[in-house]
Parts: sequence; C-alpha cells; structure tokens
Amino acid sequence: MTPAQAPEAPHSHIFDQGNQAGERGTRLVMAITALMMAVEVVAGWRFNSMALLADGWHMSSHAVAIGVSAFAYAMARRHAGDRRFAFGTWKIEILGGFASALFLLGVAAWMVLGSAQRLLDPTPIHYRQAIAVAVVGLAVNVACALILGRAHDHGHGHDHGHGHDLNLRSAYLHVIADAATSVLAILALAGGMAAGWAWLDPVMGFAGAILVAVWAVGLLRDTTRVLLDAEMDHPVVDEIREVVAGHPEWGGVTDLHVWRVGKASYACILALEGGGGGVTPAAVREAVGVHGELVHITVELGGNRGGACTG
Repeated sequence: MTPAQAPEAPHSHIFDQGNQAGERGTRLVMAITALMMAVEVVAGWRFNSMALLADGWHMSSHAVAIGVSAFAYAMARRHAGDRRFAFGTWKIEILGGFASALFLLGVAAWMVLGSAQRLLDPTPIHYRQAIAVAVVGLAVNVACALILGRAHDHGHGHDHGHGHDLNLRSAYLHVIADAATSVLAILALAGGMAAGWAWLDPVMGFAGAILVAVWAVGLLRDTTRVLLDAEMDHPVVDEIREVVAGHPEWGGVTDLHVWRVGKASYACILALEGGGGGVTPAAVREAVGVHGELVHITVELGGNRGGACTG
C-alpha cells in the first residue's frame, strides 16, 4: 500500500461543543452530589436509617465516579491536539465511562452487604427526619438529572442523531441511580413509619442494589465494545458493503475493518479484489465517504495496491 497522507492533527469533531457541555454539566453535578452526599451520610447515621445511609454512601461513590467522568473530559480536551493520538482522544472519555461502571458495581456490592447487616441486626429509625432528608436528596438528584439531560441534548444535536456520549451517559446513570435509591429510601421509611415494618428499610437496600447492578452491567457492556473495537456489526459496515456492491468493477471486498474514533465517527480499512476500469483509491474513498460518519478511510486495490485516507 502506498504511503497515505496522514491528517495534520486529530479530527476537531472528536472534542466538540457537545463534549464541552458534558464537561461543564458533570463538574456542576459532581459538586452538587458531593454536598448532598455529606448531608445524607450524616443524617443516615444520626437518624439510624440504613436506606438513607446507603443512599448517602451510594451518592459518595457517585460523586467520585462523576468526578472521573469530568476528569476524562478534561484530559480528552487537553490532549485533543496531541499528534500521538492518531484518531483523537475520544476513548479517554470511554475509559471514564468504563471506570464509572466499575464504581457502580462496587456500590451495588456495598449496598447488599450493608442491607444484610441491618436486616440481621435491626436498630430503631427516626423516620420523620430521615424521610425529610431523603426527599431533599431526591430533589437534588432530579435537578442533577436535568442538568446532564440538557448537556446530552446539546451534544446530541452535534452528532446528527448518531452515536452516544458514553462518558456523559455514565454520569447520567449515576444520577438516575441516586434518584432511584432515594425513591426506594422514601418508600421504605414511609412504610416503616406507617406500618412498623422496620425490615422494609434494608429490603429496599437490596432492591436498589439490584437496580444499580443492572445499569452497571449495561454500561460495562457498551463501553467494553468500544474499547475493544467490537463494532463490526454496526450498520455502517453494511453501508460500506452496499457501496462496493454497486460498483462491480471494483471486485469484491477481501478485507474490511471498521472501528469507532468518536461518538458518531468511524475509521475503516477497505481492501478490494480488483482495480479494473481505471478505479483509483481516491474514487473509492469518495464513493464510500458519502456516509458522513466515516471520517478516515484507507483503501487497498488488488495486486497493484494504492492507498488513500481522509484527514
């Protein structure tokens, strides 16, 4: 394959305005979450509510995880012009999402252990005070979800409906998980106060742990697929094959590799059997490049190989 002209710098779209909105949103939510976490942990300990204490410590881990997301954005932005990153720094954000998913699994495990201990060794709960704090926590979680939701909408408008910001999604899932555990805490405390069911408090802790674990596994699956470039089942692969099928003079596809380099951006290496009919790598690149999500294309033709790639 003849040498292809490399791009002068990583693609500017890899850290765009959507990423900046996500970074601002995660920083603000991290600060709010850390403050509310302190309030819930102290209140849970003071009022002897396992559901409230679990929600507080749960929120503390989320503050750390959301901080990881904010840090990932900052690192991706700082190194966006570093030529050592051949396809940009987007995967730093994916690593942030992956780390946050691991935090979520840790939170779920802690909630199970804490709830089991409280179920075996119940203690009196100050229901009214604990419910008041849990309601405030829920309101804070809803506000944080709205902040991150606006950041997602801003970024979504820049990727034309394709792809997802998995780093922002991880932060959003942490906030939603907080809101869910707050709801469960309120229900448990209300049920315990009304019917004397003290066991409901730790049982809701188990329910919250299961919910958090399910979300964490889904996020781990999605981030791992990107980190391991396991995306050859993406629709863009079929779109490339359809373009080749429409040009029989190119011959068939002998090799094709597609991997993601941004939220909605992909690179590909395409090898074709023939090179008849005066076809050139540039012509193939132009035809395949009609799919806007393909931002870096390398083409190989038959025995007399030539290469071309986009910047």
